[in-house]
Amino acid sequence: MTNFIRRLEFWDLLLLAASIAVIGYGIVFVPNFFSAFNLSQLAASASEKALLVLPMALLIIVREIDLSVASILALTSVLFGLMVQASVPLSLALPLTLLAGGILGAFNGYFVAYLGLPSLVVTLGTMAMYRGIGYILLGTGSINILPDPLLNFGIDNVPGTSIPQTILPFLILAPVFAVVLQKTSTGKRIYALGGNPLAALYSGIAVKRITAALFVSTGIICAIAGIVYTARLANARANNALGMELDVITIVLLGGVSVFGGKGKLTGVLLALVLLSVIRNLLALNQIGGDAQGMVIGLLLIGSLLFGNYSAPLLNWFIALPHPCKSKG
Repeated sequence: MTNFIRRLEFWDLLLLAASIAVIGYGIVFVPNFFSAFNLSQLAASASEKALLVLPMALLIIVREIDLSVASILALTSVLFGLMVQASVPLSLALPLTLLAGGILGAFNGYFVAYLGLPSLVVTLGTMAMYRGIGYILLGTGSINILPDPLLNFGIDNVPGTSIPQTILPFLILAPVFAVVLQKTSTGKRIYALGGNPLAALYSGIAVKRITAALFVSTGIICAIAGIVYTARLANARANNALGMELDVITIVLLGGVSVFGGKGKLTGVLLALVLLSVIRNLLALNQIGGDAQGMVIGLLLIGSLLFGNYSAPLLNWFIALPHPCKSKG
């Protein structure tokens, strides 16, 4: 019995139960929630957040954080829009945008990994700096004239389904991130680095290189999200994804990734993504605005931090209790 409880992903089960309960509430009490159109819109609206939570989870596992993810998304969206406006073909604009995202991520990674500055402070600064560069390049205007293939990608579903094409990058990348984290030596090094950075360094793990690489990959994924965002909303502007970093961090922490590092799986993060997306959708269907939605997200963030601090002692206490199966054995 004890071994079974230790193996049980208790928080994942709670997230699954909460998701089922919230979805059940929507089906029963909220008109049009379970319609194919609304579910398709729900998935489309989560496309960028779904991408951003993947690298953010890995960063928090290694005790780092990137507050600039939404700003990188916005800046790469602006850069992509400017290239399209200048008649650069998509076949060139797309890889150049990914390269720009990698450079922005590398800038963060250099200051954190090689200069030893706190990632919270560095990315707080680049959060403002990157969005400010976007405003310098484009001002408060937007670029709305985009190629038809990009617009079609942003509004069309996968043929014969209600699955929006904008969720496809996430569906492709999520298994890759999961396999790397759970099944490869790189994933083991990431957990070791998050669990004890000093021990990881002395054991020969390339701490600086892994940390920098995670920030670079974050920038590239942000650029992909910037392209998806541009296609989905059919515009490129400097205030795209404003405040999205709060949702992304909330999803990761709510998904069971410890803010103290070394713990967490993408399974819980993806369940938290579903839960948060459904909650936002239900609030919107009930005509509840952005400020109230932000309050709910903030409460979920605080709740996830409280659970991360107190769940382990409670679970250990429960395991230590005498159980009938244990006493009979």
